[in-house]
Amino acid sequence: MRKGNFTLPGEAGYEKLTLDLAQRWGADVIRDCDGTKLSDEILQAGYGVYSTICPIREHNEWIRRNPESRQQTFLCTQPRLADGNRLSIAVMKDFFDEQFTVNDTQSAMRYWQVYDRTNNQEVKNWTWNSEQGTAEIQTTPWHEYTVSFLAWRIWEEISMYNHVTNDWNKEHLLQLNPYLLHAQAYLREWFVDWCDQHPETTVVRFTSLFYNFAWIWGSNECNRNLFTDWASYDFTVSPEALDDFETKYGYALCAEDFVRQGKYNATHRVPSQKKRDWMAFISAFVRCYARSLVDIVHKAGKQAYVFYDDSWVGLEPYDGHFEEYGFDGMIKCVFSGFEVRLCAGVPAKTHEIRFHPYLFPVGLGGAPTFSKGGKPGRDAFNYWVSARRALLRQKIERAGLGGYLHLVEEYPDFVEAMDLIVDEFDRIGDLHDIGAPHVLKPTIGILTAWGSLRTWTLSGHFHETHMHVLIHILESLSGLPFEVKFLSFEDVKNGAAADVDVIINAGKAGSAWSGGECWQDDQVVETLTEWVHGGGVFIGVGEPSAAAGHHTALRMAHVLGVDIDYGEGDCHGRWSYEVADENKLIPSQLTFDQPLETVLTGPNTVVLAEACNHPVLTVHDFGAGKGIYLSQFKHEQAFTKLLTNLLLQASTGQTQADGIAENLYTECAVYPQAKKLAFINNSDQPQVTACDWQGKRYEASLKPYEMQLINIE
Repeated sequence: MRKGNFTLPGEAGYEKLTLDLAQRWGADVIRDCDGTKLSDEILQAGYGVYSTICPIREHNEWIRRNPESRQQTFLCTQPRLADGNRLSIAVMKDFFDEQFTVNDTQSAMRYWQVYDRTNNQEVKNWTWNSEQGTAEIQTTPWHEYTVSFLAWRIWEEISMYNHVTNDWNKEHLLQLNPYLLHAQAYLREWFVDWCDQHPETTVVRFTSLFYNFAWIWGSNECNRNLFTDWASYDFTVSPEALDDFETKYGYALCAEDFVRQGKYNATHRVPSQKKRDWMAFISAFVRCYARSLVDIVHKAGKQAYVFYDDSWVGLEPYDGHFEEYGFDGMIKCVFSGFEVRLCAGVPAKTHEIRFHPYLFPVGLGGAPTFSKGGKPGRDAFNYWVSARRALLRQKIERAGLGGYLHLVEEYPDFVEAMDLIVDEFDRIGDLHDIGAPHVLKPTIGILTAWGSLRTWTLSGHFHETHMHVLIHILESLSGLPFEVKFLSFEDVKNGAAADVDVIINAGKAGSAWSGGECWQDDQVVETLTEWVHGGGVFIGVGEPSAAAGHHTALRMAHVLGVDIDYGEGDCHGRWSYEVADENKLIPSQLTFDQPLETVLTGPNTVVLAEACNHPVLTVHDFGAGKGIYLSQFKHEQAFTKLLTNLLLQASTGQTQADGIAENLYTECAVYPQAKKLAFINNSDQPQVTACDWQGKRYEASLKPYEMQLINIE
């Protein structure tokens, strides 16, 4: 192994294991983890040292003396039905009392709200019984009511998760809110001392920054996870911040702006202008205060890296301000290819990824990893196959592991898997060092309500967003040889469509990913219609351009040649069709599930596939361009191959191109400057494959999961 791009977790008490694996995998850096320490033997072994800090944790004593410095959130009770003129609601009944406690201080109570959810009106006639912890409400019989209130967060969520996952028996960690001026002063003084006390540290690895993603636990173990959103700003509130926001923006926010009928500000919802303003407000604070901490690190002669997970909220890598933080590198844990691409595109000096599985007894989904029943070697290969496709497309400089190293002792299959993974990571890095891989036309634009702010992501890891069709599309695209851009509806109105050849709009009706209410803007429809008519290709997946109140369910139905009937068209006739024969676009291995009630808008739409007597894949010529409709998409080899074929067909009229592997279970990337072609097998079975490059045919026989590098002329 070459030494210089791998970060290994170390552990006091396991010095030999740590140093043996560091040498075996070519590590140049050893890091600590939450709950571990590095011994003097490890610190003095000649390796760089990452020291992990979470700035807002490990301050319990100071926070207990300054309880107003705890972090907060708005919570909304479950609706309660009134059967008379009075209703008493115990506000903490629904929530995990080890995570939250009520904030009923005078400054907080100004922001509490009670709502009649039956008529969606705020209720003013109610009182708070602090001794009982109940809101006493004057009600209308048979209406439902909620209470939205500020709550102190009394157990930092990542520590809480690690506690439960690893069966820790230690003090619950609180989280400090650095928005308060006296908390900022304390934290800066503490951090200067911390840097002085860690002379061996070469890189300060911020375990994110100040505000965790929203993770609300419930009181009932049968529904413990009430709400999770990795891009939510729900955990950033405090009366002080809300007051300052009103001063800066000229209007006040209330509890309802955050809880939004109890659905909260999930990233999957189209963001309101109020949410956008709050995000900008918090991000500006995070950026300014974080820079002051980074300056302390640099003054101490160390580098500063940030971990883009956990408490990253406010740190927006694609908002155009990331370089202002002054970070020397960014670290991202990756389960999937789209997360690799998310990391790789950030304007940082160094990009580093954390491989999975983490060295924990169980994974994020609760399945065993380094414990009885776990198969971490198999898991490592599966995660690697997903990440490798994306690594071939865009450079990542460093990689590493996280967790408790001693767990690998009982799993030699994992150690052997990491031998191969680290070797392939190095070989891919060597190719990028010589030159970038070949990129094909067309250039693709992903159209969402968020645009570039949510580049290569939705909200969370793949297993948390798998129900959203767009994440499947992004995962497939992450390993394909096309340039991908992320567009908002404002971008489209401002002419950004001219920079792409294909626009993909995908998702459920009403979601931020399909666009929801953004499609009510007639200018968007006009602009895109003209763009397609002039030669663009619009690909709609699921319920693209869905918006209520129009003569069609899909606002781009005239371009797609397809619409969706949600029940209003039962008395209307349907265009008959025949499925086109000898279709070379659809792999034989592909099967479609039952679609929505899809109907044609006219006789000129070509149906390429159907399921349950409904069109599931159609093509509609529109002027010089095309509308393509696909009812569903899943990240699997057959759908990825279909997407590749559709993109190539839209651009060149052919389904084959230089650097495209013939076997759908394999892929390849061409590096012209290195004069290498990388074949990869994404399956657990042997595969034979081939591709063309500049008039020559290259073939390969691949073992399960194998990568081969072949010389090209």
